Amino acid sequence: MELTSNDLAEKDIKSLLIKQSIPSSVGILFMSVNVLIDTIFVGRWIGSLAIAALSVVMPITFFISSLGMAVGVGGSSVLSRALGSNDLDKARATFAHQLMMTLLVASLFVVAGLLFSDQILYAFGAAGKITAPAKEFFFPMVLAVPFQALIMMGNNVIRAEDKSRHAMVGMIISTVANLLLDVLFIKVLNMGVLGAAIATGSSFVLSFLYVLWFFIYRSELRLTWSSFRWDKKLSGEILSMSFVTFARQGVISVLNVLLNHTLFAQGGEAAITIYGIVSRMLMFALFPVLGVTQGFLPIAGYNYGADNKARVRQSIRLSILYAGGLAVLIFVVIMVFARPIVSIFTTDAQIIKETPGALRWVFAASPIIAVQLIGAAYFQAAGKATKALLLTLTKQGFFLIPLVLILPQFFGIFGVWVAFPIADVLSTLVTGIFLKREMVRELKS
Repeated sequence: MELTSNDLAEKDIKSLLIKQSIPSSVGILFMSVNVLIDTIFVGRWIGSLAIAALSVVMPITFFISSLGMAVGVGGSSVLSRALGSNDLDKARATFAHQLMMTLLVASLFVVAGLLFSDQILYAFGAAGKITAPAKEFFFPMVLAVPFQALIMMGNNVIRAEDKSRHAMVGMIISTVANLLLDVLFIKVLNMGVLGAAIATGSSFVLSFLYVLWFFIYRSELRLTWSSFRWDKKLSGEILSMSFVTFARQGVISVLNVLLNHTLFAQGGEAAITIYGIVSRMLMFALFPVLGVTQGFLPIAGYNYGADNKARVRQSIRLSILYAGGLAVLIFVVIMVFARPIVSIFTTDAQIIKETPGALRWVFAASPIIAVQLIGAAYFQAAGKATKALLLTLTKQGFFLIPLVLILPQFFGIFGVWVAFPIADVLSTLVTGIFLKREMVRELKS
């Protein structure tokens, strides 16, 4: 029997966290596999240059679609607290505002992407031989972005309703469809990079149809026309929390621009291909840690809204414990199996030789990242937008971008790779201090 949102206030925190985190982890796994499949297939069936093209285009489309994720995560923080205080009208109105915001903003960015494609691709690092395949991949992906944005928004609302199994199913549909369509368009029809883009875009449409079905037939948030009346105060509350996620994704996009240009200057197309593989592993390997973080959000938000501080404290401690344990296991796997992992993506001898070292350095501090992820997520769940924003930006914005600008001048391409663990350590220390202070001062019984 599926849980209702009221169970977030009553069920054992440990069982709730497991029940929330497993579907969230599986959903993130399948979403990551979606990207991983494209990378492996284009690397083996088209060539290593195609991986570089994907490394340029995917951050662009992900940035646009992450507007939906930002509205989803931020709005769901408001929604969870509304459900926790039994304000169903506000919960429905919040969801309606999330829909309107996602459709409006994603559509505007799609138009901009189509009108200024050359400038955008160049800004994100499309140079040399990468330019032509990047253009080929870009256009179908941009057209699919509104569907991806609505999926990201919808999945966060589904989790806020404590029905994360349905969010997981939506991700599974997208991944399985992408796998089958990749084989059809790339291998059978020999459509190259364009085929990979069409396959991925089509998989987003199919996943969106499932999410739409959920909200029509399974959701507690049955909307009426009155739900869509624009509320300036509510929209401001949603935007203040959404800005945390959007700012993070914006900073990640700036980081990707900087990385692509720095790597191209240091090592040409091969360096961007190496980072393409490393970045896919960052998305893929950390899925259980991110799943615990996603599972933690509705539990913390609901109980914070219900003023149940003891349950919020317990959810923080258990989430850090579980996420930290999983991060240690991931670290061990990456350190031991780096070379075999890289060999899955390509047969290019140079890439296979140079990528394992980069992969190990980028993951070197992964055992401690749970504190940073859960800490930033707590402040977002609690509706503390300023602290959530600052802590969310600590790794990429305050530390990683400056380090990527400085270290390669002294250490070359190695400076790029070693910047990642240094940023992880510094951001974890900062977040740990904020979280400890919050638990002592604000979450006392």
